[in-house]
Amino acid sequence: MTARSGLIAVALVLTAAFIATPLVLIFAQAFARGWSTYLANITAPDTLHAVWLTMLTAVVVVPVNIGFGICAAWAITRFRFAGKKLLITLIEIPFSVSPIVAGVTYILLYGGQGLLGPWLDGMDLKIMFSVPAIVLVTLFVTSPFVVRELIPLMQAQGSDAEEAAATLGAGGFQIFRRVTLPSIRWALLYGTVLCTARAIGEFGAVSVVSGNIRGETNTLPLQVELLYHDYNAAGAFAAASLLALLAVATLILKGLIEARTRF
Repeated sequence: MTARSGLIAVALVLTAAFIATPLVLIFAQAFARGWSTYLANITAPDTLHAVWLTMLTAVVVVPVNIGFGICAAWAITRFRFAGKKLLITLIEIPFSVSPIVAGVTYILLYGGQGLLGPWLDGMDLKIMFSVPAIVLVTLFVTSPFVVRELIPLMQAQGSDAEEAAATLGAGGFQIFRRVTLPSIRWALLYGTVLCTARAIGEFGAVSVVSGNIRGETNTLPLQVELLYHDYNAAGAFAAASLLALLAVATLILKGLIEARTRF
């Protein structure tokens, strides 16, 4: 056996052991008690609410991050300004900070005893342990994904085409729509897929700020933990299978985008 064949064999074995086998076990356990039990578990009111809340969070967070990513990448790659390196560093922070730390930080900022807590109470606004807290903390942990996909591509492409369009009389929005956007669309879509996957699967930061209120502030990852702690293994694996399906769909879409960018 050549070294190449050996490395391929090791990669396949490790992939089967650490990725494929857990996925198979999730679905095997989810359907262990039959299709009817599986359907009953995934259509339980609390689980359906968790699915709805997870999708709602993604629907709010992803478009905001797309807008932020485009604006930040454009500013960083097309302009020179004071604080540019600081902005890049701030964008990287969610990658280096633990999600648990991010959740605690939001509690210290928006909680009842936090920095803005008294002011929020005076305005009769509740952020912590509610849906807005879930959205805010998910925005934080997912904010780098789109911009980090766009910056390297836009730096490599340069601004020659945009400058040429400007000399021909095109306006700023026209340049973006007809020149910039077509050239970055695949990187933008790739970053959007990664952002969506993280928003759907985020656990640590959301678990800190949501309060884990059954049927109210539990996202799908939190619902899996709750069902498991309730000794409802069938329900936990059924909910986990939904997350696994979303993950597989995301990987397939990611692979299609990567294949498309090669041409």
